[in-house]
Amino acid sequence: MIPYRATRNKIPAAGTASAPALLAEDVTVSYADGDTPALKGVNLRVPVGSRVALVGPNGAGKSTLLKAAVGLLPVTRGTLSLFGQPVGRFACPQRMAYLPQRGELDWHFPLSVRKLVLTGRYGHLGWLRRPGARDWAIADQALAQMQLSELAERQISQLSGGQQQRALLARALAQEADLLLLDEPLNAVDAATRSVVAETLRVLHAQGKTIIAATHELEHLETDFDAALYLVDGRET
Repeated sequence: MIPYRATRNKIPAAGTASAPALLAEDVTVSYADGDTPALKGVNLRVPVGSRVALVGPNGAGKSTLLKAAVGLLPVTRGTLSLFGQPVGRFACPQRMAYLPQRGELDWHFPLSVRKLVLTGRYGHLGWLRRPGARDWAIADQALAQMQLSELAERQISQLSGGQQQRALLARALAQEADLLLLDEPLNAVDAATRSVVAETLRVLHAQGKTIIAATHELEHLETDFDAALYLVDGRET
């Protein structure tokens, strides 16, 4: 498979239909000033509606690229844009959903599974609005899609690893985003979760959603993705 390469053509204006879902041009990212860059001159163009895998060993820069796209890490060189808008000035954060690695969350926080999934609606609500009936219904639909309805009122600390992963994906689904950035969505999960997640990603693709996923699932690249970007030590290979 061949990774998408950023072109040297002029970037389309913000909000135009021709703008890619994600465009990285010569992107370099460091975790702190003076650190060795975790990403070094990476180029990536992801058309709207496509599925792109980020592939490479641990420490290759896959998570770094996703975090930079979300705005959690600053780009120290180059440009990174979503739907034609620079990440730092992206005006529609609800169009993008991020699924972190589940080890990055505090699973002992006293929160029910249903309320965790509801947090996916907060980007649509702003600071002042409270969740309404529609928001709860969307959260419940996402729980059902991930086969978690029976666990809705269970505390997140009581979930298995596979159930945690499904709950995180349900939260991303509740956001109703156009672009999903998924960090190892199938890492260390049981067969049932693997099946549910894989089917959900197929449905999202059929709906025209754009999916960028860091993955170790090399045997499924040809069937589950349209293209792959291979990273080693923060560089394209």
